[in-house]
Amino acid sequence: MADATPKPAKNEEREKSKKIGSLAALWPFIAPYRFLVFAALFALTATACVSLVLPMAVRRVVDNFNTSDGALLDLYFAAALGIAGLLALGTALRYALVTRLGERVVADIRKAVFARVIGLSPSFFERVMTGEVLSRITTDTTLILSVLGSSISIALRNVLLFVGGMMLMLFTSAKLTGMVLLIVPAVVVPILVLGRKMRKLSRENQDWIAASSGNASEALLSVQTVQAFTHEEISRNAFGEVTEKSFDAARRRIWTRAQMTAIVIFLVFTGVVGVLWIGATDVRNGSMSAGQLVQFVIYSVMVAGSVAALSEIFGELQRAAGATERLVELLHAEDTVNDPATPLALPEPVRGEITFEDVHFAYPSRPGVAALDGVNLRIEPGETVAVVGPSGAGKTTIIQLIQRFYDPDSGAICLDGVRVDALNRDAFRKHIALVPQDPVIFAASARENIRFGRPDATDAEIESAAKAAAAHEFITALPDGYDSWLGERGVMLSGGQKQRIAIARAILRDAPVLLLDEATSALDAESERAVQRAVDELSEGRTTVIVAHRLATVKKADRIIVMEQGRIVATGAHDELVSEDGLYARLARLQFTDGMAAE
Repeated sequence: MADATPKPAKNEEREKSKKIGSLAALWPFIAPYRFLVFAALFALTATACVSLVLPMAVRRVVDNFNTSDGALLDLYFAAALGIAGLLALGTALRYALVTRLGERVVADIRKAVFARVIGLSPSFFERVMTGEVLSRITTDTTLILSVLGSSISIALRNVLLFVGGMMLMLFTSAKLTGMVLLIVPAVVVPILVLGRKMRKLSRENQDWIAASSGNASEALLSVQTVQAFTHEEISRNAFGEVTEKSFDAARRRIWTRAQMTAIVIFLVFTGVVGVLWIGATDVRNGSMSAGQLVQFVIYSVMVAGSVAALSEIFGELQRAAGATERLVELLHAEDTVNDPATPLALPEPVRGEITFEDVHFAYPSRPGVAALDGVNLRIEPGETVAVVGPSGAGKTTIIQLIQRFYDPDSGAICLDGVRVDALNRDAFRKHIALVPQDPVIFAASARENIRFGRPDATDAEIESAAKAAAAHEFITALPDGYDSWLGERGVMLSGGQKQRIAIARAILRDAPVLLLDEATSALDAESERAVQRAVDELSEGRTTVIVAHRLATVKKADRIIVMEQGRIVATGAHDELVSEDGLYARLARLQFTDGMAAE
């Protein structure tokens, strides 16, 4: 058996941009909240300054500890407490502002990414699994939230403490500061070397997480098929393998980060101990006071703590940079179908004339296989045209190109004489109603599922559409009637009931163009007759394109288009096509026991 384990996506461009600078792509989302940014920076700077003043107060206390002036000592202690109070208030304010900013920005990013992805053409989802997109919207934005809501402010605070602490160390004792600076190169080298390795491991970890999410999503969305073919154990093993690979990448990343943290902290504090020993010697020699040494030690600890914190945060920033890259990829994803810069307008009222002019098309995922090969077709306004043929003939492709889910490789598709690629997609799709081959039922009530066809429809119009689609009877039999929850993907309904909900949705849309892609394939004979009557009535005065395998549903069409291997091989009425003894006649003989049944 072939290895079914999904592989993480690889992209050379990602390798080139694995750096902290990728976080700059977040600025367009941060910019609208400049006030919050400036307020947070002010609170952050103020608390850093207060932190740097505190050792000076401690020095005064130490140097005057044996003074006979008790009031002066009390004053120094009071000042130290006051500074601590300001530090507490400033830190709380910084936390509140930064956390709010992070939550707001991440919410905006999630909305922007979803808004972009929901409008991408189906060709995008031929390349990227839905589970991976969901992983980016959830897991990757959570990483960014951690950084914006905490890590960046902590990093900036520690940078200020590092710079300010170094300056005040120099002011306190140039000699001891010079010795501390000798330690810096030894600390920076492991950060640079191991940091590069961490970037690679962080991205690999995220890729495997996305792969496991896609694997789980695919299996869970097809859980009945998985169970029907007793594929549970194989699915468990495949998901387990991907999850273990994700864990392995995370384990190696964690170990690398732990090594970097251990090395940095050991080097920093070894240097601090050495400097403290030399400082203690200076105090004994009388070249500096005990208070100065205590002040210098506190600043040294601050600087050492800042370096250690920055080394910790550096890994978080790298992971967030990788997450930002992945989200930006979605925001900037190139689509094969785009609205024109200056769209044309459809003539009003929309009549529903559809034309295909020498259309050639192959799906992006199968570029060498022609789905349509030189199709020329004209559908008059109000005409009902049925498209039939064997599987893979190009029938559903006709439906998809009319809606401009894809653009043809050559040729033109027009609605009322205007090329659809010259129109805004929303502008012309609102004039089209669709009943897909696989009806889509949302996790909502029956009423809301039908209202999806026209959000401003009244309850009476919804019920009227349901009656026309032969759905009213089974809906009212549900526990809460039209307000009954239908479950995820309509698990509470049978296949035929789902299809009738979808037909009711299309009826409610009341569009001049009606597309039916195997609309009655899942219905029993009685429901099919009822729905067929509704479709016959609905198609009056509308341009209707019916794709069907079951020829009984298309015999009354004004015209039948017969397709084979992406070409139109015959056109005519039912009786005419049967008499020609071609492909249609062969299909008819397979479906009608008397060879040529007529109603």
